[in-house]
Amino acid sequence: MRHLVTLNDLESSEIAEIFALAQEIKDKRKQGERPQLLQGYTMTQLFEKPSLRTRLSFESAMWELGGGSSFFTCKEAGLDGRESIEDVARVIGRFSDVITMRTFSHELIEKFSQHAGTCVINALSDLSHPCQALTDLFTMQELLGDLTQQKLVYVGDGNNVAYSLANCCAKLNVPFVVSSPEGFELCSDLVATLKSNYPGLQLELEADPMKAVADATVIYTDVWASMGQEAETEKRKKIFADFQVTEGLMSAAGKQCRFMHCLPAKRGLEVTDGVVDCEQSIVFDQAENRKHLAKGLLVWLLKHSS
Repeated sequence: MRHLVTLNDLESSEIAEIFALAQEIKDKRKQGERPQLLQGYTMTQLFEKPSLRTRLSFESAMWELGGGSSFFTCKEAGLDGRESIEDVARVIGRFSDVITMRTFSHELIEKFSQHAGTCVINALSDLSHPCQALTDLFTMQELLGDLTQQKLVYVGDGNNVAYSLANCCAKLNVPFVVSSPEGFELCSDLVATLKSNYPGLQLELEADPMKAVADATVIYTDVWASMGQEAETEKRKKIFADFQVTEGLMSAAGKQCRFMHCLPAKRGLEVTDGVVDCEQSIVFDQAENRKHLAKGLLVWLLKHSS
C-alpha cells in the first residue's frame, strides 16, 4: 500500500515517473483524449480547511479519469469527537480506493494512513504540502526544461509550502534559496534532516531578498499568515514588509525570471498586482497543473497499490 503523507514517501525516480505520467495524460487531453484509467475507482476527500484549487484539482482529475469522488468536512465525517479517528479511517477506507485529506493536524493524516487500509494523500497539513511542491516542480520542468539548470528562490514565511519545496528540490537536485525574516526561517531541524539525507543538497538561506534573487529563474512566494494564523496578520505585515515580491525584485532577477505563487494571493501584501499579472507570472499555469499532477499521482499510486 502506497501513500503520499510527505515527499519522503517517494523516491526521486518515482517523482520522475509521476511527472512523465502527468505530462502524458495532459498532452492527450489537449488532443481531445481522456483515457479512463481509473474507471470504477472511488475517492473520498476529507477536508478540515477551506479549499478551491485542491478540491477542484482532485475532484476533476478523478472524474476525467473515469472514477468517482465524494466530499466530507471533518465534522461531517465524525472527526469532531463523535467517533474515534481510527474507526472513521477504517470505515472510509472500506468505501474508498484513495483518501485525500486537507487538515491542520499532520498527525491526523498519519493516523489515517496507518488505519484506513487504502491509499492516503496529504492534500495539505500544517507541516507539509507535497502535492503543491510536486505541481510546482512539474510546472517548472514543463515550461523551463531541465530542473537542475534552474534556480528557485522562495521569498517569505518558512512554512509548509517552503519546506515541501525544499524537500522536492533536494530529491530532484534543484538549487533552492529561501529568504525569510529572522525568526520565520525554515525549521532548523527540518533543514538538518535534509542536509543529512541529501549530502549534495543545494539549499541556501539568504536573509536579503535582493541578494537571494540574483540569477533566479523562478521567484516564489506565499501568504505571510497562513490559515490558523489570522490573528498574527497585522504583526506579520510589519515583519515581512521588506519581503514583498515587487516589480523591483523581479527586475533584480532579470527578464528570464518567472513568478510563482501557490494561491490564494493576498495582493498588495506578499506580492503586488503588477507581479501577479505580468507576463513573467505563471501562477495560473501552476494552478491548472494541480489537476494534471493529481491525475498522474492518482494513477501512479493506485496502480502501485493494487
